[in-house]
Amino acid sequence: PGSRNARNMRVCIGNRKLMQSEGVRPPESADLWMKDQEEGGRTAVMFAVDGAVASIFAIADPLKPEARGVVEHLQAMGIACAMASGDNWRTAQAIGRDVGISDIHAGISPGEKVDVIKEMQRKNVSVGMVGDGVNDSPALVASDVGIALGSGTDIAVEAADYVLMRDNLEDVLMAVDLSKATMRRIKQNYVWAMVYNIVCIPLAGGALFPSTHLQLPPWVAGGAMALSSVSVVCSSLLLHSYRRPVLRLGDVKVT
Repeated sequence: PGSRNARNMRVCIGNRKLMQSEGVRPPESADLWMKDQEEGGRTAVMFAVDGAVASIFAIADPLKPEARGVVEHLQAMGIACAMASGDNWRTAQAIGRDVGISDIHAGISPGEKVDVIKEMQRKNVSVGMVGDGVNDSPALVASDVGIALGSGTDIAVEAADYVLMRDNLEDVLMAVDLSKATMRRIKQNYVWAMVYNIVCIPLAGGALFPSTHLQLPPWVAGGAMALSSVSVVCSSLLLHSYRRPVLRLGDVKVT
């Protein structure tokens, strides 16, 4: 056809949701092929010209081999895992089955991902979001803790609170473990400082003087107070000795 006819053509390329909005229906044989691809965890994409399907192909984002092991470890730690995806239900359920996630929110837009997170937060649940794409950015901002992979898009990295430098989901487990170690250290510092002050402040105020006629000179009391701060700082510096946990994660077996 000539260039004039080509300019009048309406060309669409996208998933089922887009084609349904355009009134495009695939042939029955093509629909069966698409369902088979979706049940295998792949996304079927249609190419239509003037309302007629011209071609269909399937694309897939391969799962990271450590994904299932990471999910199992998180669940063993008492952290519930959910998946929010723009893929259709068949594709999302296939991926969820492969990684061991049953709470699946599929076929949703970036804004709807935010709605899912806010609904969880209304139930007094602290939400951590792991993502690496442009579509994940709003959800990363809305979550209590946004975690982005270092290999992700610049927008996702900017939106996240926590950026994993390696392209490895095992670092999510390390981030959780390191955060717990940090909180334990903070609580230990509070306890140490409280006990120290409960004991030393009365001594500096002369609590033993009525019975023993002993009291701390001002310079000793001042030095003891400084020692309290130094001991807390030294305790915090022990986090430099943190070692990441040794994990044995099984590979994902994609069916």
